[in-house]
Amino acid sequence: MHHEQRDSLVTNPDIERKAAANMAKILTAMCVRNTTLEDMHTGIVPITHTGDYSDVRIIDANGTELSWDQASKINDADMKILMKTIVDRLYTFFVQGEDPRFEQTVDYYRRCTLQWDEPEPEIDHTLKRKT
Repeated sequence: MHHEQRDSLVTNPDIERKAAANMAKILTAMCVRNTTLEDMHTGIVPITHTGDYSDVRIIDANGTELSWDQASKINDADMKILMKTIVDRLYTFFVQGEDPRFEQTVDYYRRCTLQWDEPEPEIDHTLKRKT
């Protein structure tokens, strides 16, 4: 085996990881970040002196006082809209991959994510197959 071939075999996993990281960031920017999630993100952020919001209280329309941890941050209707939007955008990403106009959009979001942190592998043990 030539020296160049051996070096390319060594770097392929690095190239694949970098490509996967870029793809994860692009998909996140296109399909998750710029959705109704942005609407949920707007508004006034409560002030906390503890840093963990354990000192923040919410009073609902019935006068029930809840701690920040007890309060839901998203209702079922908004969650449904968010999930539908994400699924629709992911679907669009996968079916329009060859369209040059769409490729320009992907490139725009790629540039938007250049300053983002690199992803880190996170194993979700709840996704393990149940036997």
